[in-house]
Amino acid sequence: MRDLTAIKPSERERTALVGLASADVPRTVVEEHLDELERLVETAGGEVVLRRIQERPAPDPATVVGSGFVERLAEEVRDAEVGAVIFDEDLTGSQVRNLERALPDDVKVLDRAAVILDIFAQRARSREAQTQVELAQLNYLLPRLTRRWRHLSRQAGGIGTRGVGETQLEIDRRLISRRIALLRRKLRTVERDRRLRRERRSDLPAVALVGYTNAGKSSLFRALTHARVLVEDRLFATLDPRSRRVALGEGVVAVMTDTVGFIRKLPHDLVAPFRSTLEEATEADLLLHVVDGSHPSWEEHLSVGTDVLEGLGVEDEQVLLVINKIDLMPAPRPHPPLGEGRFALVSATTGEGLESLRGAIRDELLSAPGVTLLRVPLEEVEMVQRAVGLPHLVARRFRAEAVELAMRIDGRRLAEAGLDRYRVSHWGTTAAEGGT
Repeated sequence: MRDLTAIKPSERERTALVGLASADVPRTVVEEHLDELERLVETAGGEVVLRRIQERPAPDPATVVGSGFVERLAEEVRDAEVGAVIFDEDLTGSQVRNLERALPDDVKVLDRAAVILDIFAQRARSREAQTQVELAQLNYLLPRLTRRWRHLSRQAGGIGTRGVGETQLEIDRRLISRRIALLRRKLRTVERDRRLRRERRSDLPAVALVGYTNAGKSSLFRALTHARVLVEDRLFATLDPRSRRVALGEGVVAVMTDTVGFIRKLPHDLVAPFRSTLEEATEADLLLHVVDGSHPSWEEHLSVGTDVLEGLGVEDEQVLLVINKIDLMPAPRPHPPLGEGRFALVSATTGEGLESLRGAIRDELLSAPGVTLLRVPLEEVEMVQRAVGLPHLVARRFRAEAVELAMRIDGRRLAEAGLDRYRVSHWGTTAAEGGT
């Protein structure tokens, strides 16, 4: 038997990909999904040497693809010296066991979820992300303690065995359950700290970048905030959320947050622990849903992101769609069929459309529910001091004759401050034009 411990970190693990085509999911779609899975495997450190697609009306309950297909696959896997067979479908614990019995010894059986979890294990840097990943891995492994778990006890390496596998080698289900309970308690503490940090910066409006992985969110984040952050052309380059102040022009300043990317078939075990990370985005005043407009499946990517946001309770009014990478779209540039929704077309790389996007973000923040606009003449010094001293300021700018402010304040408190008569309806108008 091949000793998995002999795999060196610099040696890319040889893998085989398996997809399932049916009447509901045609072969062309499965090919595209396998292309994405191959990128995931490469990101995780593997090398795809074999791709196979089985066509059948419905998944086989025992092996997903059927016993005959598995027999032929076993021969090809042996001949190609494959170390891991990765299915694009979610596998149950019994299916993993059946497939491991049918395939050569020491060949791991994984699914897309395992690969994504492996990538997250490699990328996690902060205490919160590491806790979230370990919790997700343990929840994933608990019903799947099969032959592969015994491999881990021999310090096996490669895709699907990093992170938790290297530190929890001999634990059984009871110990895993205890560890899960401990991690959940730790995560609650981390989430409480995150809430406190968020409350301390709540005076500034919040803008969050969300969207499909590799849509160019980090590039857009860098272009808007001028922050020196990592930008890579690979899946899940960003795992830990990061925030920076961003000047949007005309006195409007916000806190912008870059978040972990979405992906189709996101493992359920990752959705729950990473919900807190995404919830910071959902609590933002505005979400920029970034989509790679040059990708042939951009509409599906948009749909995946929309489904995730709807699942988190995000309202359509909170979201501004941003079609990125327009410099890579063919000429004449097609106009995306986006209906009546609000959207912006940009290229984070060339800078095209960024000023228009800043203006769109600024307009969204200034017209958000609960935001009041004031214009106080500079000659009324006492009223200027009173207005500037109010909390929850969204924007402020001094003009030749007046100071203009946007703030979150209710009508009662505004009236108590004697400032109600300075309200305006638009940023830059005079009180006589828009006051009430």
